[in-house]
Amino acid sequence: MEVHMQTDIGKLRDTNEDAVGIFYNKSNQLLAIVADGMGGHQAGEIASTLAISFVKELWESTKKFSTKIESESWLQSCVEDLNSYILKKSKENENYNGMGTTVVMSMHTDDFVTIAHVGDSRCYFLENEKLELKTCDHSYVYELVKNGEITLDEAENHPKKNMLLRVIGTESIVEPAIASFDVQAISHILLCSDGLTNKVTHTELEDNLKVNNRVEEKTQYLINLANERGGEDNISVIIIHSGMNEEGEQP
Repeated sequence: MEVHMQTDIGKLRDTNEDAVGIFYNKSNQLLAIVADGMGGHQAGEIASTLAISFVKELWESTKKFSTKIESESWLQSCVEDLNSYILKKSKENENYNGMGTTVVMSMHTDDFVTIAHVGDSRCYFLENEKLELKTCDHSYVYELVKNGEITLDEAENHPKKNMLLRVIGTESIVEPAIASFDVQAISHILLCSDGLTNKVTHTELEDNLKVNNRVEEKTQYLINLANERGGEDNISVIIIHSGMNEEGEQP
């Protein structure tokens, strides 16, 4: 398995409110996370950094996950505990009042991947040479899509696209979206913040993942592309290559 993560401040921001992490538990199972923070007085940077360190400590203390039910239950508890932790921290310091963060996480075993997310940071799978978005943004605009009021294409360019309905740390209760997937047909997994997906199209993401380059090169290419197109936001990317080919076999 090849894994690479990178976060970039972009071209216009003074601080990087994104944070990323790749961690291994006691059975060498991988967990990857992207967090995109928000809040004034650099509170967004604090929220995302706290999220990464909190999840790291929890994950590295775990042993082995063998079933999807175990993984989903752990991620549910993790997100709930993280939400309480960020909310508590925001109340302890008036400069951090109202801070929050999105999160998207992927937990990897030999047989399946479990993903959890809150907000609009995303997870994509490249399966059988086709890129599929596996998360649905917790945003006002994507509620319009679910209700049939606008199309997915219209959502990508909607002026209220970044109006989030769920984030970590702003309410006492949070509802993460959690799902598990068999790994046989998955060759690449992409986790990213909206600083990437607001600038790079679905087709461009797919084409980049299909190129026969190392994941470090693929990650850097995507960040460079988002910056070339303005880089108004922070940009974070994690790419995980399973080493499987399109037939789901080791090359």
